[in-house]
This record gives sequence, structure tokens and C-alpha cells, in this order.
Amino acid sequence: MQRQYLLPTLNDHEYMVLPESIGLYWDEPQHQVDRKVGTLNNFSIHFVVSGSGFVEMDGKQYSLKRGDAFLYFPMQEQRYYSSQNDPWNIRWVHFYGSVLQPFLSDKGFHRHSLWNVQHLQPLEEAHEQLLLEAEKNSFLHLSRLSTLTYTFLIEFITNVVPRTSDRKQELDDRIQSLLPLMQSKACEPFELDYWAEQAGVSTYYFCRLFKRATQMTPMAFITLCRLQMSKQWLLDNKEMTIKEIALKAGYPSISYFNKRFLQHEGMTPTDYRQLYPFKTQK
Repeated sequence: MQRQYLLPTLNDHEYMVLPESIGLYWDEPQHQVDRKVGTLNNFSIHFVVSGSGFVEMDGKQYSLKRGDAFLYFPMQEQRYYSSQNDPWNIRWVHFYGSVLQPFLSDKGFHRHSLWNVQHLQPLEEAHEQLLLEAEKNSFLHLSRLSTLTYTFLIEFITNVVPRTSDRKQELDDRIQSLLPLMQSKACEPFELDYWAEQAGVSTYYFCRLFKRATQMTPMAFITLCRLQMSKQWLLDNKEMTIKEIALKAGYPSISYFNKRFLQHEGMTPTDYRQLYPFKTQK
């Protein structure tokens, strides 16, 4: 069984943290999720209230029970599933906001994915209040929705300890702080030597650290950033041609831009633009 609520993604609210979806699964022995790298561009927290299940990370399987939780950063690979013999009651929130990456990274939450909730009841109550607000008012009262999302997040980060500490400490320390800058410069020519120098490591070690920290290569991250920005330009700048947008996104070859766009979005830039005939409002 499941109870969930889905909300639209609202990118114009810079200082708000908002849920993209929220819900719970229980008595679902077949519940499983297998998302490839780059599938979801939001954060997510899952915590187990009863029963048991499993999460796979870095090629290892971890068993989860009451009080265990896991946190995903955007674009990470996600693989988790319920025990068939002892189905879990698992609660979750997918959420987003421009302040989250530096906020969570500064507090060290990029270093671990598996956590143990010390006091489960306050987190359950915060989750239930957020879910009730979404079910009752959807996104009609954004300030309250954002406040309740913050409340849930604060209950989580002040009430958990790492469940495992065997992942190397340097996984994200040198990478996470570079991600916002890499994103802002994604449309410039990509120079691996430059970014390795910023991290203070060799190009080989930079690629290794980056892959272990984000589950993708540096170039794959740059590609996702470029395509995300190009999608916005396609909608906001109707006067720009596809070629102009390709160049602005860092692709001198329009055919290569079309190829990469088609691979990731399942359609050409022209087809994507035609889905939204009116200019988006900011």
C-alpha cells in the first residue's frame, strides 16, 4: 500500500526549500527502486519506521531496519528495495532548493549516505505534518509548505548519526565545494587540468574522486548542467535559434548538441521547444 502526493517543481523561489513529492510505502513486499545516475535532480530522504529492506551503494548491499535512513544528493544512482519476508514501512520526501547543496555539504552530509535516526517520533511527526499540508493545500500556501519542509529537514539533520563510516573521508571534501562553480562555468570549454588543479590533485585522482562522490564522470556532470541550462533557454528565449543556444551551451557543433539532447531527453531541442509554445514566466 502507498500514500503519496506529487507537486510541481517551482524553480523561481530562490530561498525556499520545497517538496517535489512526499509519501510512504507499507505492506508492499515488491517495492523497489532502481534509478540510474542523472535521473532525479533533487534531494531525497528515506527512513524506515518498521519492517526491513535493503539499499545498494558502491556495489555493496546494506540491510535497513527501524530507525535507519538514507539521504541522496541530486543525480545520484538510487537502488533500494523492501524485504519480501518483512516488508518495510518506509517514509520519504523528495525536495529541492538552491540553498541545499552548500547547506548540507557544509554540515558534512555529503560524506555519508546511510544514517541512524536517534529519536524517530519527531521525524515521523514532521513528515506527517508536511504530507497533510501537501494533501490539503498542494502548493497554494508556499511559505507554509516551505516552512514544514525546513522543519522536516532540520529534524533529520539534528537527529541522525552516520550508520557507517567506512567510505573514505576525501570522497566529497574536495569535490562538493567545486560543484557550484563547475555548474556556473559548465558552458565554458571544459579543461580537466584546471579543475584537478583547483582540487589540488592529479587529473587521474580528480576523476576518481569525482566518480566516487557523484556517481558520474566530470564530463557527464558538465553535460547535465549544459543541457539543463539549454532547456531553460529554449523556453525563455524564443528569439534564439537552436544553433545560438547550442553555441551558448558550449557546443560549437549543432549536430552534436542535437545528439546529446536527444540522448538525454528523448527528443530534439526543436521538439522540446514545441512542447511549450508560450514563453515561460519568471
